Amino acid sequence: MNVAELPILDFIQQNMAGGILDPIMIFITHLGDAGILWILASIILLCFPKTRKIGGAIALSLVVEALICNVALKPLIARTRPYDVNEAMKSLLLIKAPTDYSFPSGHTGAAFATVGALFFIKCKAWIPTAILSALIAFSRMYLYVHYPTDVLCGLLLGVASAYVGCKLLEWLTPKLASKFGKKNK
Repeated sequence: MNVAELPILDFIQQNMAGGILDPIMIFITHLGDAGILWILASIILLCFPKTRKIGGAIALSLVVEALICNVALKPLIARTRPYDVNEAMKSLLLIKAPTDYSFPSGHTGAAFATVGALFFIKCKAWIPTAILSALIAFSRMYLYVHYPTDVLCGLLLGVASAYVGCKLLEWLTPKLASKFGKKNK
């Protein structure tokens, strides 16, 4: 499967890469590094009573996604990065070569865990977040660090993690409210 997807990445390189897009894609991909953007957003949202539920949904979704993606799937599947298969690209990478495995895309998974959490919690911010997340997902292919199926599965994993995270929040909310003596909102 790895080699079958390389023509897609090569097409992106031959027809889109270079010029003004390079620094834009580098910036966009770094927004997703280690999920920091999404983690910070969830922490900030957790600080305010009006947005606490949204922050909790994002936080739980990110935890579920990280456990499945980084703890279970990446080491289990151990998929080689595209630049390791097409070694000519390794010297042309625009970012530092990631040292973990390729499948699934953690950047995409975390981004779409956030999108999914916002969607399932019925927060309209899911729309601009989805646009940014799609750009992050595309940047991973543009930069030759993920295959298209890594990105697609990261997206699906992120949304599924959000669903589980939101269900966990629904289950935890009344338990935490009763424990801390607050009414469920």
